[in-house]
Amino acid sequence: MDNATGPRSGPHPDAVDRKALRRAVAAAAIGNATEWYDYAVYGYVAVEIGKNFFPGPYATAATLLVFAVSFVLRPLGGMIWGPLGDRIGRNRVLSTTIVLMSVATFLIGVLPTHATAGVWAPIALVALRVVQGFSTGGEYGGAATFMAEYAPDKKRGFWGSFLEFGTLSGITVGVLFTLILNETLGSAAMLAWGWRIPFFLALPLGLVGLYLRRRVEDTPVFRELAEAGEREENARQVLPGLLRHHWKTMLRMAGIVIALNITAYTYISYMPTYLRKTIGLTSGQTSTLMTIGQACMLVVIPFAGALSDRIGRKPSWWISLGGMFVLATPMFWLMGKGFGLAVVGFTVLGLVYVLQLGTISATFPAMFPTHVRYAGMATSYNVATAAFGGTAPFVASALVQATGNSLMPAFYLMAACVVGGIALFRVPETVGSSLRGRSVPGVPAQPQPNARSGHAHVESGIV
Repeated sequence: MDNATGPRSGPHPDAVDRKALRRAVAAAAIGNATEWYDYAVYGYVAVEIGKNFFPGPYATAATLLVFAVSFVLRPLGGMIWGPLGDRIGRNRVLSTTIVLMSVATFLIGVLPTHATAGVWAPIALVALRVVQGFSTGGEYGGAATFMAEYAPDKKRGFWGSFLEFGTLSGITVGVLFTLILNETLGSAAMLAWGWRIPFFLALPLGLVGLYLRRRVEDTPVFRELAEAGEREENARQVLPGLLRHHWKTMLRMAGIVIALNITAYTYISYMPTYLRKTIGLTSGQTSTLMTIGQACMLVVIPFAGALSDRIGRKPSWWISLGGMFVLATPMFWLMGKGFGLAVVGFTVLGLVYVLQLGTISATFPAMFPTHVRYAGMATSYNVATAAFGGTAPFVASALVQATGNSLMPAFYLMAACVVGGIALFRVPETVGSSLRGRSVPGVPAQPQPNARSGHAHVESGIV
């Protein structure tokens, strides 16, 4: 499928330097791995963090609430980093966000506990989580945009899937590292000081990511726009123009993100607490179960991305949303029936979910034109994530506690899938479309005012 605005000048969209593409993939994926490594580690040692920072009967709930608080500044981060990335380039912003993110994660490992610093300990923990949220607000949207704009048009799903390969790799490394520490140190040492060690690994991960990103040029799509003099010259004008011309797209993307991230943060961040506190599995069983499930997802995710290149983005999303809606309750029920069946339930949900996960960076950036793509994705994604993704572990835990029903997280996932399906209905299919220029991929061009000059300019919007 060609972009409705017709062919563009310059190299063919699929004429990509493979060496540069591989470097770009690695540079984008390492930041995502660092981000999700932190989420996995924080979720897995939530019990230990709770006892060290929030002594009392509500220690775990308070720890999960702090997890949600860290998302408060994600929308602000998206609103600042996104327009800046559309103005000065994707790569320069991404080099900054990975440093902030990895340093803040590392510093959590050196914080004093409540027993040492009193109330200042949880205050410092919240502050660092806020810094992480602010930097992550620019990290994910930028990395997905970076990946999508480097990938060949006809293989954007396949190459884009490696961004989420980074996600799963970060999670798996976090879980495995913590499992090794648990088995080596024992629960007493983990509670006393061992919980700190996983956070230290974030710093070298971030430094590797910075090195990789500094070795890669900005995306060909952005450089082409900049050379043509069509990028936004004032970052402060990006967001108003985005809200004026693309607010419907932003709402639709937010709806899909609600389904995506309620599932993601329930499945990944809340699951260690759920399996240990609600189901009664041991730490070792929980780590083993999650490692098996995520290893299966790692194997399948490139195929999920490639499948979306063949059948389309929307069919992939429909299959995943429908499958999660049907299977959430029976798979959560299986998890309560013993370790073996818990592995089956967790893995099945993961394999169904991977059809969403593997197409994110091929689907979301393609919903916006180049000059507002970073801002559009970062803002929409992070507002929805802050409201529904970051709060998912806390909400799921609260629902179980309030009702005594261990299947409540499944019902929550089902409701999220309904919201995502409603939002997906009017999203255009963009498989194979070019991401070049100031028009929305997959949508016929319409004359609209140019935000910079006030003169008529051909852009496209979604009715």
